[in-house]
Amino acid sequence: MKSFSALALSVAIAMTSAAQAATPAAAVIKHYGDIAQATFEDSLKTARDLEVNIAAFLDNPTEATMQSAKNSWIAARVPYQQTEAYRFGNAIVDEWEGRVNAWPLDEGLIDYVDSSYGAESDENPFYAANVIANKSLSIAGVKIDASKITPQLLGEKLQEIDEVESNVATGYHAIEFLLWGQDLNGTDQGAGNRAATDYSLTDCTNGNCDRRRDYLNAATALLVTDLQEMATNWQPNGAARVELAAKGERGGLATILTGMGSLSYGELAGERIKLGLIVHDPEEEHDCFSDNTHFSHFYDAMSIKNVYTGEYRRVDGTLLKGPSLSALVAAADSAVDSKLNSQLNATQDYMQVMVDQAQKGNTFDVLIGSGNTAGNAIVQDVVDALTDQTKTIEAAINVLKLSDIELEGSDSLDDPASITAG
Repeated sequence: MKSFSALALSVAIAMTSAAQAATPAAAVIKHYGDIAQATFEDSLKTARDLEVNIAAFLDNPTEATMQSAKNSWIAARVPYQQTEAYRFGNAIVDEWEGRVNAWPLDEGLIDYVDSSYGAESDENPFYAANVIANKSLSIAGVKIDASKITPQLLGEKLQEIDEVESNVATGYHAIEFLLWGQDLNGTDQGAGNRAATDYSLTDCTNGNCDRRRDYLNAATALLVTDLQEMATNWQPNGAARVELAAKGERGGLATILTGMGSLSYGELAGERIKLGLIVHDPEEEHDCFSDNTHFSHFYDAMSIKNVYTGEYRRVDGTLLKGPSLSALVAAADSAVDSKLNSQLNATQDYMQVMVDQAQKGNTFDVLIGSGNTAGNAIVQDVVDALTDQTKTIEAAINVLKLSDIELEGSDSLDDPASITAG
């Protein structure tokens, strides 16, 4: 039996822990973790759905079953893109993210490409290695046994081989390329148009259909495994939650705002949108094979809004809602909170314009085309909205007295002349 003093001490500790958990900041940080858990769980669920539809396609490779697999890929992007506000600030996510969402990729590493792609690159010796067509690789003194295409080969041997970031062998975009093939339309309308017979064992087109099937299976299985890892990390007491809790309340709030501001400005407004607008190059669009970039950007922006408002609509339709950063900011300065909420909504409206254009065939690659004045203006409106909301995110940072936060920048926004000159 515990002594009176020991029991009193236990009660005091429990009361202190409960009081700490009940503070507004602690509640916001906990709910931030809850949303992360939900979005990664939804990402895992939709990836498993994708795996089922890819299996059905490979069992019967027709244009109809291929379209079902493509539809599943697009559906899988919806929850995943809403995880992206967790990347910046959470090292455990940022260090993992390249395995599932790295881009752009040199697709010649994976499979056959059009002659316009070229056969070599000064920056990448594996530029046209074509793993699907070659059971062994020996390039620049590096020898790879690719006789069996497995998740281990893709993830441990080929991903970013030779330390070249564009050697993307895994993740959503490798699967996207395998389903759609190259988009050879430039900034004209139209996405990739890979034939279902590229996966037929009886009517094979473009050769190596058995190995192409193996690659698609391996890449999809690896995506599911990687997403399972991150979903587990955000479970209560998971590694991501532990890492976040170790930062304390100020550190936790700083992590949330770092993720919001860095995705809003440097990553989304800069690297994913403005860069393509400067160079008018469809290779700079995020989902460049499927022409699904409008939705990826839309849900990236929604990720920022979810984190701020403490709300997330799950893939089953249920609304996850709880203590929000918005409420914390409002308590400190209601004008800043009101302005930021208004700007987050405005950004979604501008993103919706881009989505509406895509439904008419004017996808992101079309909108950024050189000479497309109206399309360029639509994209620039999105960049401006993201830039404006980032300024207010910085105001929220100051309101919460977290001024030591450094947000990701982008040459595309901070020094566009250097991009043009390049």
